[in-house]
Amino acid sequence: MSITLIIVIITSLISYNAFNNTTLKAKFIFNPYTIIRNREYYRFLSSGFIHADFIHLLFNMFVLWMFGSYVEQIFAAIYGITGYILYVALYLLGIIIADIPSFLKHKDSPYYNALGASGGVSSILFSFIIFNPTQDLCLYGLLCLPGFIWGVGYIIYSVYMGKRQGDNINHDAHLYGGLFGIVFTIVAVPGVIPSFIEQLRNFSVF
Repeated sequence: MSITLIIVIITSLISYNAFNNTTLKAKFIFNPYTIIRNREYYRFLSSGFIHADFIHLLFNMFVLWMFGSYVEQIFAAIYGITGYILYVALYLLGIIIADIPSFLKHKDSPYYNALGASGGVSSILFSFIIFNPTQDLCLYGLLCLPGFIWGVGYIIYSVYMGKRQGDNINHDAHLYGGLFGIVFTIVAVPGVIPSFIEQLRNFSVF
């Protein structure tokens, strides 16, 4: 059983339990005001294992399973057992680091809450794009574009929506999770940079 599948199963089980357990959800949710006053720093990570509803959970876990398995195999092929540790670190640190900007922004807001694995999932997705920038990624199986184009568009969209703050989605987590995924992958696999450049150099629309 792959590490990716284990993460999907654990996250799904905890999220499912939290759907009908408000105490568990309140204990795990990301609330900067509570974190800083009660020193409940575990919420940086625990919030990545609960979701708002089935659609939120399904989307995040589908993206993680779809791209995480590939990234996991790449790290394992390069580093062996250590590669699995690096892969888990990429995912978990993605969840934590992606929430830091929101923590700083909302530390004095008692009613601000956030949840979901978006930071970690974005880290995995952008790691995949660094490894395969010209690989087509398809939106709902219809609109297919190279990964690097999706990546640029996703960053622009996240910055724009993060400034609007009108849909209760933590777009900052998407953005910073993705950026962390890029940095982590480059540091962990330095040779990925020449490969990334070479793939873009050989890319052709036609």
